[in-house]
Amino acid sequence: MATGDASKKGRRRRLTPTDKYQIWLEVTTGQGTQREIAERWNVDRSTLLKIMAVAKQSALDGLSASRPGRPRKTAAEHDLNAAKTEIARLTETVKEQACELMLLRGKGRWD
Repeated sequence: MATGDASKKGRRRRLTPTDKYQIWLEVTTGQGTQREIAERWNVDRSTLLKIMAVAKQSALDGLSASRPGRPRKTAAEHDLNAAKTEIARLTETVKEQACELMLLRGKGRWD
């Protein structure tokens, strides 16, 4: 029996993000004590505590980054809008100059 316990302790269990989320849900919804949940998932209690700490920090980071209202535009979007505005302004200027040139020179021959 001692050899079986030693072999279990020597293996590391890799948890997927889905597994970690499920563990977090079980702890936060009170589906058992931390010890029971750790035993159920075959992980150490320190792993369980680490999952809880990372989830808390990630939630705080995500919430602090979110702002109410519309998302702000990036620098690239501002540059693109400025370029489009400049293109529209220059297009109108060229149209005005073409009309003025036609009026000054008059209508050409139709040969």
